[in-house]
Amino acid sequence: MDERCAPGRPRGAAGRYEPGGPEIPWPGHPQPGRRPPGDPVPGRPPSPWNPGVPGPGPLPPAQVWVDPPDRLSERLLEQRIVLASGYFDDAAATRLSAQLLTLDAEGSSPVRLELQNLRAELPAVLTLMGVLDTLRAEVEAYAGGETGGPALGVLASCPRRLAYPNASFTLSEPALRFSGTLTAVTAREEQVRRMTDSLFYRLAEATGRDAEEIRADARARRVLTVAQAIGYGLIHERAGRAGR
Repeated sequence: MDERCAPGRPRGAAGRYEPGGPEIPWPGHPQPGRRPPGDPVPGRPPSPWNPGVPGPGPLPPAQVWVDPPDRLSERLLEQRIVLASGYFDDAAATRLSAQLLTLDAEGSSPVRLELQNLRAELPAVLTLMGVLDTLRAEVEAYAGGETGGPALGVLASCPRRLAYPNASFTLSEPALRFSGTLTAVTAREEQVRRMTDSLFYRLAEATGRDAEEIRADARARRVLTVAQAIGYGLIHERAGRAGR
């Protein structure tokens, strides 16, 4: 074979491959000490889009509730404004309840509760509903984005309810999953049924409608605009500019 076409040999200044020079990796033969393409890196999961290629690693969970509170949160609390957004679970319910109870102990002037794209677990909603029932201060709820499912129970528990023009409301049944023995599952189903009834009864009380009508709308996943929510009784009025 012609020496000029020999693979893996460096070409000299004269255009010839010089014997004894450093070995050049040939396609399919990685350099020593380098990881072949597609070989996973130890301790890192492969990418789901390209199996075998190292992925960026597990994503950290999104933080909705600021802890410790920053200066903006402190200023909002000074103005008696509380923000609830994103996914609402037991931990979020505990923190929001603490904020509301603190403001209620400091004075009886109204508290503004901002609900932004709130998605909630049913047990967490029932916990906050109980706290809202005991407050002396009137709570004004301002709903923005999409509010639906159990999160409507938080809205319905506020004496005064307003909505931003972009808001929408979805009546839907709570989605819960649980497993265990037949006895445990049966007991859990009965408990969930009572919790769901409490949610629909609260919505019926707030809207002046029958609980079975609301249950039927929830099974049909009825979506309401702001104007429809006002006619439904879920919202009192559309939020306007300050001073109007």
